[in-house]
This record gives sequence, structure tokens and C-alpha cells, in this order.
Amino acid sequence: MPALLKNHPFAVEAFFKSSIVVAYAFPPKELRPLVPPFLELDVFDERFAFVAVAMVQTRDLRPKGFPRFLGSDFFLIGYRVFVRFTDANGKRSRGLYILGSRTDSSRMELFGNIFTQYNYSTINIEHTEENGMITIGSKDENFLLKCEPADDECLLPNGTPFSSWNEARRFAGPLPFTFTYLQAENKLLVVEGVRENWTPRPVNVIDHRFTFVEAIGRGNGVLANAFIVENVPYYWKKGRLEMIPH
Repeated sequence: MPALLKNHPFAVEAFFKSSIVVAYAFPPKELRPLVPPFLELDVFDERFAFVAVAMVQTRDLRPKGFPRFLGSDFFLIGYRVFVRFTDANGKRSRGLYILGSRTDSSRMELFGNIFTQYNYSTINIEHTEENGMITIGSKDENFLLKCEPADDECLLPNGTPFSSWNEARRFAGPLPFTFTYLQAENKLLVVEGVRENWTPRPVNVIDHRFTFVEAIGRGNGVLANAFIVENVPYYWKKGRLEMIPH
């Protein structure tokens, strides 16, 4: 029974006060060992694969249909790889493969690890906004992001593989699906997210450092894009299990 509970047994809803997602481009060979062989890396220009870092101010998270006052507020950090999955019927889905999840709430760690496979851990997360500058950091995990909302006229990050913000939006995250491989059962757990008012806006990154990302492969990740969305109603459907195609 405990194993079944971890497979997202019910729908969950929340409100994203803000969600900032930064994506790092890597040579595909450096990300290939991080995902199961039946998942395809979602690549750009055949030369770049991507890791996303999502930093989400979450409000009123609760089982879908429950009153808002029963919800919880906290900060979430998620590390994900952009991937594609082809099921046994040949249907293709684009989504994110879970690498790691962090929160500033021990309550979220407890219940998140009972009802999901996301393997949450609690760290300190400091988040401030002053004069348009957004700063998010953690001494526990040694990461830092300083950025400010911008528009499509702002410059793309140095070294990005993208030639325009329209190109970069393809890898703005989050995508409709998240995937977790249940190796003992040889099945894929698929969770579908449903969102409203999803309009990503570029942010101008002033400073960034994520030791989790720097430790991947040979540390050759390059900041590719950074976006923010605000005031988004969001919910996740009940998880479903997919057989692994032969």
C-alpha cells in the first residue's frame, strides 16, 4: 500500500504566485546517462539538450476540490530534463524527467514523499524582491539567482543556442507531463499538469549559480533562457502508469 500511495493517487491543485524557470543547454551525451533509455532527449538543432531549474512560489496546494484554507504555502525548486516519451501505441508526449526536488517546508517534504515519487528534501530558501530585482538563493545547496522581469527586446543570455525569445519559449517549461521511472516495476509514472493564464515573460539574468546543475556531466551547461509566469491556477491529474515499450 505505501508504494501505491507514492504514485500520485489523487489530483492536486494549487496557485502559482510566480514560477521562474531557467534552462541550461548541454551536449546531449552529457544528459543521456541521467534518463532511462526508453526516454528520448528533447533536443534543439540536434546539438543541445536541456536541464530546467523551476523555482515556484506555491500557494494553497491541496487535493483537488478541497477548500483553499486546507492548502499549504511553500517554495519549490525542481530539477528536470526535457524529454519525449513514445508509448506502446506510438503516441508521443513531451515532458520533464525528474532529477530532484527541493522545498523550504518540512511538511511538504513529509507529505510530498508519501504521495509522490519526486523525492523532496527540505533546504533553506531565501526569496526577496526589491526595486524589480528578484533574488532566490539557498546556503544549504549553494545556489543563487538574481534576475529582473524584462520583455522580448532584452538580450538572450551569452552562449545560448537560441536566436530569438520565440525559439527559446519551446524550452520555457513546465511542460504538460512529468515522468518518473519505477525501475522495480519497469513502468513509467506519468503525471499531467493543467494550467491557465500561462504567458511566459523573459527575465534578464544578472547572476546565477546552481551547484546541482554544475555537477552534471562535465559541467558544460550554458544558460539558455529564463522566463517568469505569475498568478497561474494549476492542477495535476492523478498519476497513471505506462508500460515500457519493448
